[in-house]
Amino acid sequence: MRQRFTWNRIAQWVVVLLCAYMLKLYYSGASANQLRWILAPTAAFVELLSGASFEFESHAGYISSDRSFLIAPACAGVNFLITAFLMLSARKLLRDRSQDIAWGFIPVAALIAYLVTLVANTVRIALALRLGRLSEISCLNPYQLHRAEGIFVYFGFLLLLFAVSEKISAGKTSGLLRQSFIPLLVYYATMLAVPLANGGYRQGSGFWEHSIFVLLIPLLLILPFAAFRWLRTAFQLN
Repeated sequence: MRQRFTWNRIAQWVVVLLCAYMLKLYYSGASANQLRWILAPTAAFVELLSGASFEFESHAGYISSDRSFLIAPACAGVNFLITAFLMLSARKLLRDRSQDIAWGFIPVAALIAYLVTLVANTVRIALALRLGRLSEISCLNPYQLHRAEGIFVYFGFLLLLFAVSEKISAGKTSGLLRQSFIPLLVYYATMLAVPLANGGYRQGSGFWEHSIFVLLIPLLLILPFAAFRWLRTAFQLN
């Protein structure tokens, strides 16, 4: 029984990683037309939230009526979708090590990751539309501001997704700070390690600037959790 369980768990890890790899491979060469399954609902939700109007242009994406903003394949959020799927799957496989997990968790994790990606994408793009004018008073240029805002929103939603999944399955969020390193490590793996392994460093200073943003912003988001835990422990000791 133990051997069958062990091989079953290994097979589940392999399938999860293979699904993530195949989606990443598909996304790397996909056009706007091939990504309408995620771009179209994103554009629709952004219209509802922001009041802006978008229309589809073949091979380009969804462009605003004033031609000032384009929801292109790079805005599809597929990398976040992969990250969310990997985090949910890894959390399930690591938490329930002593149980035999049904294979149905994989499509469930994929569906949840897709829905959360649509919400995160909508918030990120709606914020980008609002923040576009702030680049004039910000110490960051428009590209840096857009990048920082995207990382902040995406990792924020990743933390929120992790906390909600912990609450639903365990009924509590004890040890959330310690366990939050699971989404942090998954985020670093998909957003830093994979691009680095694929030769992203050949892009020069642009890649390293992006890497610094990816490295530091998630830590700034986790910092309040650490401060809250430290303050709570200090008050309890007193």
